Amino acid sequence: MILNANCKINIGLDVLRRRTDGYHDLETVMIPVRQLCDRVEVVRTETQGGQFLQTGIEVDCPEEQNICMKAFRLIASRYGVDGVRITLDKQIPFGAGLGGGSADGTMVLLALNELFDLHLAEEELIALAAELGSDTAFFVRNTPQLCTGRGVEMQPIDLPQLRGLWLLLVKPDEGVSTREAYSGVRPTVPELALTERLQAPIEEWQASVKNDFEASVFEAHPRLREIKERLLYLGARYAAMSGSGSTLFGLFDTPPPTDGFEGLFTHCERL
Repeated sequence: MILNANCKINIGLDVLRRRTDGYHDLETVMIPVRQLCDRVEVVRTETQGGQFLQTGIEVDCPEEQNICMKAFRLIASRYGVDGVRITLDKQIPFGAGLGGGSADGTMVLLALNELFDLHLAEEELIALAAELGSDTAFFVRNTPQLCTGRGVEMQPIDLPQLRGLWLLLVKPDEGVSTREAYSGVRPTVPELALTERLQAPIEEWQASVKNDFEASVFEAHPRLREIKERLLYLGARYAAMSGSGSTLFGLFDTPPPTDGFEGLFTHCERL
């Protein structure tokens, strides 16, 4: 079975408070980016255990720590499945705030559910995905979602302002780890909830729809601030950092120029 593991962007990201379990309460909207994907192949084998192969972008991670293998071990421990080979063709940059690894892990869960006829309900798959990470549950639904709590509590959301806009992703060579991003953030509860601010015309988002990680991440990585400013200079109606970074994105009325981003990873598609 072959599945495309697409990535996501965050429209707004409020870090509200630190929880007693060590996580943070968030409020963010996640939007799937359909055409930038990793390729995850999962097949049954006659041998015991799980085999893992990886091609494409090299991931600096031991095989046993890859989220694909974590997903396999989770399903194996709960439902007794055995004997699979997982091949990951990595195309989504990592350390990018795009959720590529989370998508990969979720696709393995979905594939194993089908290959072994587990018939798990959506709620069960979301709960399993949440054990792998905070972004991972989003990819079970893989549609625009308002994500709250530590990011795994979801409800569908419609943002008609986005329809027909062009998305440009720009990722520099440097990455930002989730640990680094959280180490510099200052949790705060805004006066207006994110859902209320997103009801405004998109032209007003730049002043009110924030990513709380940007302040500290931009201070440590000034190149990211420069990319955001460049996106706005090129005519983006809204620009922000996705997730914990380091990808910046801009939303445009027409196919955007990429002037000034030579040598950087870019991706463009229509929403």
